[in-house]
Parts: sequence; structure tokens; C-alpha cells
Amino acid sequence: MSVNFFYPLSVAPMMDRTDRHFRYFMRQITRRTLLYTEMIVTAAIHYGDRSKLLDFSPEEKPLALQLGGDNPTLLAECAKIAEDWGYDEVNLNVGCPSDRVQNGNFGACLMAQPELVARCVETMQKSVNIPISIKHRIGIDERDLYEDMAEFVRIVSEAGCERFTVHARKAWLQGLSPKDNRTIPPLRYQDVYRLKQEFPHLFIEINGGIITLDQVQEQLQFVDGVMIGRAAYDNPYLLATVDRDIYGENVTPPTRHEVIEGMLPYIDYWTNKGVKLHAISRHMLTFFFGVSGTKAWKKYIGENSNLAGAGADVIAQALAQIKL
Repeated sequence: MSVNFFYPLSVAPMMDRTDRHFRYFMRQITRRTLLYTEMIVTAAIHYGDRSKLLDFSPEEKPLALQLGGDNPTLLAECAKIAEDWGYDEVNLNVGCPSDRVQNGNFGACLMAQPELVARCVETMQKSVNIPISIKHRIGIDERDLYEDMAEFVRIVSEAGCERFTVHARKAWLQGLSPKDNRTIPPLRYQDVYRLKQEFPHLFIEINGGIITLDQVQEQLQFVDGVMIGRAAYDNPYLLATVDRDIYGENVTPPTRHEVIEGMLPYIDYWTNKGVKLHAISRHMLTFFFGVSGTKAWKKYIGENSNLAGAGADVIAQALAQIKL
């Protein structure tokens, strides 16, 4: 598969954040950026309510499903389900350091088992025609030399993986919380640049500490793609110009009001089906980051989104608090 298929900008999978409502919201801001689900463990898909876990609106595409697991057969089953469900890509989590993930022998601890990851990738790829990608760390614990990461990438790429998203920090499997693992280990961008130089045929995407579009453009001089994490959640309008400036489309970026107005029919649809407004509006609270009136916006939604019958009218009223 040609790396030209892949995307120069994506929004990271984030637990309790990148659900279907957030993704639909993001699609009012950028149509082209690759979006991800939250990480879903293979056992949940195998045994659980697949519609609840996997359903999405067509408008959310392009969309990748991130899986957590270490069983090649189960991962292949879930990859096939994802393909049949309409996902554009399946991503294997080899970066999360949480205790729960470690206890299941997946996430970042798999960096110490590149041969197992390679078997997982190979088995998944045999079952589907969509890309299988990996999101991983620079390293883990004392296994954090550049050479360790390069060996991991070599082994996994030889199994057929062409896209690697590298969180440019190591992970400490003991002693740091997942939150601290996102900020305390130092960023090592140069290691990711070197990886691209030494594996020019692979699509190398960088993640970690990138919070502005100027930084995105700078990173794209050295790597193929950039993944933005919490900056995209804390300031979603950050991505309003990416379809034009990153993807080269001849489009006019949406105004903030247009974005919110685009959400109103969606909110009506879901609240009429019994979804609580808060489940959608919680993703929208930071949308007016840095704009006069953002406090009033948050306050109005916070006070009214959990009321019985709350729907799009609450968001419309909150929007009236903003003077642009």
C-alpha cells in the first residue's frame, strides 16, 4: 500500500474523549483530518454490545478504530469486524502505560515483545484490506535507546505494517501515572526524525507536545504526519484551517458560529432519542477558548445541560452569550 494513502494530520485516540459525539463535532471543524475512536479492547468487541462500541455517523469518516489486545486471532477477528463496520483503518495500541492495560499484556508493555506485535499485525493484515497501523512510544523503562525502538519498528514493519505513530516520549511502566507519562518523560523528537531517515519507505507520524499549527508545519518538514492530542480537545477550533493549510483544499474555514449551528440538528436528533445533552455538550465546553464570553458559554451549558428535556435550544442560548 502506498504511503500516499495516509493522512498528514490526525487527532489522537483519547479515553473518555474521542467518542462519536466528539468526532461528529470535530467534523464541523475539519473534514479531512483522520479521527480515531477511543481505545477498545478486543474482548469488549468479542463479547460486548458491538453497536454501542462501534457505531458511528458516516460524517465522521475518515475514521480509525484503535484496538487494545495481544491475541493475534482475536485482533484479526476485531479487525475484520472493523472493516465490515466501515472503518478506514485499524490501529494497535502499543503506547498506553496504565496498570489495567499492562495487566492485560497490551499497550506500551508490548514494546518489549516486537515478535508478538509482528504476529498480531501479520494476522490482522491477512484478514482485512484496510491498513493496520501501530501507535507506540520511544521506549519503555530501561529499554529506551533509539536502537531499541528501531529494532521494534524493523521487526513489525517486516510483518507488513507501513504506518507508525510515535509518541516521542518513553513510558515508565511503574512509578508514573498515565497522565504523568504524557508530560514528565522528556520529548525526543530527534529520535523520530532519525527513524524516518532510516526507514524512508514507512509512514512515520509524530505525537507529543504539539499544540499549534505552526508546530505541525514545522514537524512535517521531518516526518510524514503529525498527531495532535489534548490540544485538539482543549481548543478544537485550533483545527479550523487545516483542510486549507495542511490538506491544500480550496475551502473557507468555518466560523465558530457556523460550527455550533452545524451541531444543532445533530443534538436535536440524539436528545430526541434519549441521549442526555451533557453527553454531547461536554465536548463543546472549550470551543470558545480564548474568546470573550467563553466563561458565560461554559456556565450556561453547565447549568442547563443536565436539565430534563435539555436539547439544542440550550446550545443556541449559550451561543447568544458569545459576541464575536
